[in-house]
Amino acid sequence: MSAERKYLALDVGAESGRGALGRFDGNKLTLEEVHRFPNGPVRLLDRIHWNVLSLFGNLKEAVAAAVSQAGGIDSIGVDTWGVDFALLAKDGSLLGNPVHYRDARTDGMMEKAFAAVPKEEIFRHTGLQFMQINTIFQLYSMVLENSPLLKAADKMLMMSSFFNFLFTGREADEYTIASTSQLMDPRTGSWAKPLFDKLDIPFAIAPEIMNPGQVIGNVRPDIAEEAGSDAIPVVAVGSHDTASAVAAVPAEGGNWCYISCGTWSLMGVESPGPIINDKTLAYNFTNEGGVGGTIRYLKNIMGLWLVQECKRQWAKEGQDLSYAEITRMAAESEPMRSFVDCNSDDFLAPGDMPSRIAEFCRETGQKPPESKGQLVRCALESLALTYRKTLAELEDVTGSRIDVVHIVGGGTQNELLCRFAADACNRPVVAGPVEATAIGNVLMQAVALGDLASTAELREVVRNSFSPVRYEPKNTAAWDDAAAKARG
Repeated sequence: MSAERKYLALDVGAESGRGALGRFDGNKLTLEEVHRFPNGPVRLLDRIHWNVLSLFGNLKEAVAAAVSQAGGIDSIGVDTWGVDFALLAKDGSLLGNPVHYRDARTDGMMEKAFAAVPKEEIFRHTGLQFMQINTIFQLYSMVLENSPLLKAADKMLMMSSFFNFLFTGREADEYTIASTSQLMDPRTGSWAKPLFDKLDIPFAIAPEIMNPGQVIGNVRPDIAEEAGSDAIPVVAVGSHDTASAVAAVPAEGGNWCYISCGTWSLMGVESPGPIINDKTLAYNFTNEGGVGGTIRYLKNIMGLWLVQECKRQWAKEGQDLSYAEITRMAAESEPMRSFVDCNSDDFLAPGDMPSRIAEFCRETGQKPPESKGQLVRCALESLALTYRKTLAELEDVTGSRIDVVHIVGGGTQNELLCRFAADACNRPVVAGPVEATAIGNVLMQAVALGDLASTAELREVVRNSFSPVRYEPKNTAAWDDAAAKARG
């Protein structure tokens, strides 16, 4: 490389989105946030939706800000959460408002789908973890309600692919985000047509699938003009946000696992191919697409959602506490008082999370939390115990001991959770980088433009550019007791 490269990561999560400008000199990467905006559900009549028009307006603002601050950019990459989608008409117009995965339309839908196609058959085709939020169950709910939108649809695009379409006009789903749908075969990287047919989902809505590391096309001329720029290439990065985050795990050699920690915790290993067997089904693991021809073999865990919803509830009640404040309260609270099942459907929907956590504890014969600190400590300790259980399952499936746990993403800023994770798992925890998703996004753009040759080179840049924090396990005996208590 003869000159500094400038890539823009457009990273949209379940709580917020941002434009992050990456500057790469061939050895080190620096990251600068150029625009941040809120994201969240919008209730409209009897549905919960995403405000995609506002989101795309903010993405365009981020492009304009990056062009202005950097004097031009070399490329753009978009990543978002998985499973949700937009439906397009033949003329490319949007059919309805995309529905939020926490909407109640999928309540009970897995059982209805299994009546049409046995659970084991769906698993054989996709190797994916069963969650009611998955695209397959969202679409099947539309089939059963005889949705006119589904009948009118010409194409279904996952959310990051929808934004890519708005930027470029090309209708294509990127591999890593298509893999979250439970409608793709991870062995072939193509859509599992038999599932579409057996569930009466029109197969014609399935678009082409692109691999990460390819250029989708240039931004539309009107968007380039708005941004004050010449043509800008849009790259298919690991457009499921977890795929980008895992790409930026600063690991090398040895046996390691990752936790991409935010609203959700995605915990797993990087595999050269899908692992579709009885243990995967029994443990409810998933085979999602990764960058560089890999599979993200992982489990979706409810993550910091419980803490986020507690914070929102308290703000509604007039106490808008910071995360630093509520984490301090948790650190000062009674340890190992009570535990919850982080993945219980009781906690899936938005709402009064403190009451639901307390009710779960009462129903399971435990002392319910009585203070904000106890509530947050219950959520964090329960999450750490879930990591411990998932680690044991990963080792059982792979037949190998995992030596180190890498935690990346916003959750690395919660030192208390990182310490809990190290102690509960009895493994060193390497925390960082915080901005793993944006880092993986921009460096996959570098791969697509030929500035990096491989994922290994990408991770070397991450190690050169960012310094993680290491947590050694200390208080492990207490967590052995806690695990036994939680099982009992």
